[in-house]
Amino acid sequence: MSTTEQREGVTLTNLDQPLFDGADATKRDLVDYLDAVSDRIIPVLAQRPLSVVRVRPGQAPFMQKNVPKYAPEWLKTVDIWSHSSHRSVSYALCDDRPTLLWFANQRAVEYHPTLVRGESDEQTHLVIDLDPPEGSDFSHVVAVAKLVREAMNECGLRGAVKTSGSKGLHIFIPVTGLALDDGAAVTRALAERAAKLDPEIATTEFIKADRGGRVFVDSTRVGGATVVAAYSPRIRPGTTVSYPLTWDVLDDIHPRDFTIKTAPGLLGDADPWAEQMPEAQQISADLIAEGHTIPVARVAAMHEGKRRKRSGS
Repeated sequence: MSTTEQREGVTLTNLDQPLFDGADATKRDLVDYLDAVSDRIIPVLAQRPLSVVRVRPGQAPFMQKNVPKYAPEWLKTVDIWSHSSHRSVSYALCDDRPTLLWFANQRAVEYHPTLVRGESDEQTHLVIDLDPPEGSDFSHVVAVAKLVREAMNECGLRGAVKTSGSKGLHIFIPVTGLALDDGAAVTRALAERAAKLDPEIATTEFIKADRGGRVFVDSTRVGGATVVAAYSPRIRPGTTVSYPLTWDVLDDIHPRDFTIKTAPGLLGDADPWAEQMPEAQQISADLIAEGHTIPVARVAAMHEGKRRKRSGS
């Protein structure tokens, strides 16, 4: 079998190389998987500034935001000002199959789009990221996902759920007409409501030491933040995939069930992420106002860290 081939005008090389330690997959497996799901992952990525996580032979994985200078001229980009690094970042827009194949050939395993399209100041989804403590059984994450869904139902909201491809779950709630600050506020409100439903198993504590073995209901995936895309592979043992689920199967699955080798057969011709995603919803002014009364998790954690340092605790 040739280790070099062409698809959509993109030259693919070194296809027989192992993808990464513990991947149980080659670069060809990555390319073939992304090509097989291209009609499902591209709509998730399209028009959104994209960061990828690449892995080169013998090197640690690294996140790439800026498009490299050797990228083909036809690759679409958008320049976004980064307030943290005080510079403009040229992000790729993965709007078509050639772009996806080019990234696959660059050994881009993970695909992390933003929650906004282009340079928009309105996010398209709220995201609750459920992060279990080390060594926790996946059933604990499922239990907290059900709390989040209960909190959503109380607010008249619907969403879709997927594995993170690692240990947790991501819950996406499509919204419309929501400014970034308001989107962040609503995400905090939903996270707090969910955690309060059963504080024995769920917490919004940003500082790991304060979580007490509970599942972290993370409300910080907001604004210009990125979240791994549905169908994206992960740099995890077995090359797992962030896989869309229905709410009624959560008790019967484990994130390790979904890999670049198993997912295409499970999907068939279906696109469960598109099928499960509700229409975009309007958020009530009351819920937005409620969220604005809740401190931003990272800021609150920073102030608490400084307070503890001063007190020696």
